[in-house]
Amino acid sequence: MGIQVYIDGAFFPKEEAKVSVFDHGFLYGDGVFEGIRVYNGRIFKLKEHLERLYESAHHILLNIPLSLEEMEQATIETVRRNKLRDAYIRIVVSRGVGDLGLDPEKCSGSGIVIIADKISLFPEELYDKGLEVITASTRQRSANIQEPRIKSLNYLNNILIKIEAAHADVMEALVLNAQGYVVEGSGCNIFIVNRNGELLTPPVYLGILEGITRNIVMEIARQEGLIVKEVPFTRHDLYISRECFLTGTAAELIPVVSIDRRSVGEGMPGAITKNLMHKFHDYARHNGVLVYEE
Repeated sequence: MGIQVYIDGAFFPKEEAKVSVFDHGFLYGDGVFEGIRVYNGRIFKLKEHLERLYESAHHILLNIPLSLEEMEQATIETVRRNKLRDAYIRIVVSRGVGDLGLDPEKCSGSGIVIIADKISLFPEELYDKGLEVITASTRQRSANIQEPRIKSLNYLNNILIKIEAAHADVMEALVLNAQGYVVEGSGCNIFIVNRNGELLTPPVYLGILEGITRNIVMEIARQEGLIVKEVPFTRHDLYISRECFLTGTAAELIPVVSIDRRSVGEGMPGAITKNLMHKFHDYARHNGVLVYEE
């Protein structure tokens, strides 16, 4: 049996999983989503991801017709039906079917889609070799235009950043805000290790998505005895950093070895990065909501 997709309370084969062309998620990007990992038959940080989903929906006045507990059970059942032990889950909540106008009040009700499948954001060898990245000319949208902590279906800004990376023949690009501070990647949070061995990451108030993997990595780093600081930094700090890596649900934790053709440290994944990668993977594979009875 192929992939089964949850749509509004029922399951459909991947080939038959369809939504209306009048859905405002399709027409206007009006909706929210979450990406969640499954490791070793356990859904990693499911509660935290669902809480962020419901917070995003609340911000844009989008009603989710399931309670958080019902959404949790629907997510578990989607993974279970697809018999996956290591997977990526995508939950999408759209405004629902409406007319061709903007008015969300004309939509009949929110739509929910849950997909469980495989994902590979970067080739496996780059987790050993490290990524080459650029800094994009596209800037992060200001929080007074659209709050970056809303994980909305409107990802055009992120896509433009990804296009810039592709045109520069690299797989990822870093984003600056209007003030020139580094904020994140196209879909990842960023960390650097400075000359003092401190782990730095941009603070939420600069305009970043507050990543769940980001928060876990900071927790692990502190347990490992590292000084972790959420502070603003610029491209200069990137260029002179000793180590750099990106984090995200899909990306997990991946080293960066070159930024704008400038080597990071010795041009290879550093010791702190490699240790955090190992610790994160070990933590992720042994924590989470159990899908299958052991």
